[in-house]
Amino acid sequence: MIYPKIPLAQSIIEICLAKGIDNIIISPGSRNAPLTIGFAQNPNFKCYSIADERCAAFFALGIAQQTKRPTAIVCTSGSALLNYYPAVAEAFYSQIPLIVISADRPQNKIDIGDGQTIRQQNVFQNHSVFNANLTEEASDENDLKINKAIETAILQRGPVHINAPFEEPLYETVEALSIQPKITYPDEIIETKSIENIEDFVSIWNSAKRKLILVGVNERDSIDKRTVENLANDPSIVVLTETTSNLHHTNFINSIDTLITPFDDIDFKEFEPEILVTFGGMVVSKRIKGFLRKYKPLHHWHIDTLRAYDTFNALTKHFVMHPNDFFNALLSKTVFAESDYFKQINEVYQLRKIKKQKYLDKIPFSDFKVFQKIIASLPKSSQLQISNSSAIRYAQLIDIDSSIEVFCNRGTSGIDGSTSTAIGAAVGSLKQTIFITGDISFLYDSNALWNSYIPKNFKIILINNGGGGIFRILPGHEEKPVFNTYFETSHHLTAEHLAKMYRFNYLTASDTESLEIKISALYAEDDVPAVLEVFTPSVENDLILKQYFKELI
Repeated sequence: MIYPKIPLAQSIIEICLAKGIDNIIISPGSRNAPLTIGFAQNPNFKCYSIADERCAAFFALGIAQQTKRPTAIVCTSGSALLNYYPAVAEAFYSQIPLIVISADRPQNKIDIGDGQTIRQQNVFQNHSVFNANLTEEASDENDLKINKAIETAILQRGPVHINAPFEEPLYETVEALSIQPKITYPDEIIETKSIENIEDFVSIWNSAKRKLILVGVNERDSIDKRTVENLANDPSIVVLTETTSNLHHTNFINSIDTLITPFDDIDFKEFEPEILVTFGGMVVSKRIKGFLRKYKPLHHWHIDTLRAYDTFNALTKHFVMHPNDFFNALLSKTVFAESDYFKQINEVYQLRKIKKQKYLDKIPFSDFKVFQKIIASLPKSSQLQISNSSAIRYAQLIDIDSSIEVFCNRGTSGIDGSTSTAIGAAVGSLKQTIFITGDISFLYDSNALWNSYIPKNFKIILINNGGGGIFRILPGHEEKPVFNTYFETSHHLTAEHLAKMYRFNYLTASDTESLEIKISALYAEDDVPAVLEVFTPSVENDLILKQYFKELI
């Protein structure tokens, strides 16, 4: 076995090994050579080399998203580290474990004009759950910090930063370890499965005739079927599920905006809940946020083992437990209340669904039509990754088969690493992965394709409407040069040459007939990754979407 000669690098690598950290994404550099040598020479690690640090970090995030275990990213000193920040922030808000290991200059080289040198200590302090600033020499103190960082990433499901200063020479190796790092083992965490003062909450629950449950980003199969049926059949409960909730039942409302966008004040007042229960991650729908901030529930309970955001300025209780345990404890002691809350809302929603289908049947080729066709074509039991902005919002309006798992970077809702995350998720999962993205998001993260590990059956469906179409549906849109240049980002670029450079199959469609033909061709071959670029009209899309909500009334 070959080891780096520097003892501190040995400690980091051996502790990662002891803690079961096996996926290591390395960005080339010189200062991190001791770490690169140690990780790459050890067969217990699966190492990936990705040059662009921003892409590398989102790629790692995608792997961690799927494996539910920390992924480590390793970089050289200087601005390389700062390129990790968008993914670190996403991991922080999406509660995904990520271990940043950065090589640094020794402290006496900082701020004296040395090259590739910045103030690296605590650089992610605002968006990390632990920061380990190591000293140059291996020591028990350093070992404890490294252990603590990895343990915190696991327990708090978030990003941590280990900053390691190395002095030259950097490339020397040895055949035996010169250290025996201290390995710590945290106390077992016993998760709460019972509700303190449960009778108080049972009383509130049983007396409420309007209960609203809102589910954000959520893991598939995390809620027992018995609980799902209980929630679905209680006449006093309405369950709103987002596309990323991965929670399904015929009685659940899975297109929130389709339901509430046409509501007037009288409708909203009737929909106003007495109790709001939320679980899962971030919520896409701006309309449901606006509604709940104006028509506040008497009680807002959020269930999460770690955090509770007061998204609607109405939070009254944070239950620090797994949602499934919460419902098992609560529902075993509650009864169905006499109520027509679900009946009233469901009747409205069923009428909306009929009108939605009629509208989709008659509209011309457009973003909305394309999403209908694409989502209907998705292979059963596949994994769907969706980029932010327009793509995730259109997906919220279309029914997705319950066998398909859906993911999107909703922690910060940025477009910056959607493609990289999708590729990482494809590597971290054994499932067929399809990535639906818009043109601006795709172009912004085009370095994601500079990656040697993309599975052959990875598919990208790129909707190119010539710019950031979402801004056309926001207030203040005008057809003027300022808008088109600085908001919409109008362009005439395509993915053709990128696909050729990165050896992707490249297909195009520009009408309904060609789309149906090319979708079939996209799934027919899995010998090489493929991009299907769908060109839609840039001007008509927003008008068609706005008219949709008008015709639901």
